[in-house]
Amino acid sequence: MLHLQELGCHNINLVSPTHFVPQIVTALAKAIKQGLNLPIVYNTGGYDSVETLKQLDGIVDIYMPDFKYWDDENAFKYSGVKNYREFAQPAFLEMHRQVGDLKIDTHRIAIRGLLIRHLVLPNNIAGTQNVLEFIAKEISQDSYVNIMDQYRPCFQAFRRQELNRRITSGEYQSAVQYARELGLHRGFDT
Repeated sequence: MLHLQELGCHNINLVSPTHFVPQIVTALAKAIKQGLNLPIVYNTGGYDSVETLKQLDGIVDIYMPDFKYWDDENAFKYSGVKNYREFAQPAFLEMHRQVGDLKIDTHRIAIRGLLIRHLVLPNNIAGTQNVLEFIAKEISQDSYVNIMDQYRPCFQAFRRQELNRRITSGEYQSAVQYARELGLHRGFDT
């Protein structure tokens, strides 16, 4: 981490780090004593326990979770994850409690806050409207929401007719329009 700081990196991005939280906390304590002062980014799939996130309170500067699904059945069917929303909703609220809405410096670089990603899937498999409603009504209308349109059917998606295509421009524009109607205004094309 110190080497990355010397190279001029803007942050330390921990990707899918949940299973290493104890080691991360120990390593960061040592690195900070040695001069690490970069923002710490916790890049996760959103399936995090509040207990684990509380261990990171005051350590993580930027949470960057995916809100993948609204419907638990789809989360299990397509990602093999049980009770996704049961974990994701309180996790997102805890992340926001810790770091608040995303703050960006004068160079347009994120320095602190919550940056939520949501991938729009074909045939509303992700439950986009419900996800956006939760964000706008339960987290903050000032949430930075990256509404993503880059779904590509890969691997065995061809075996599932409902996933065997890219999203249409209409599906994406509908998601963005709904986000605007809810008062969301950050993170997607305006």
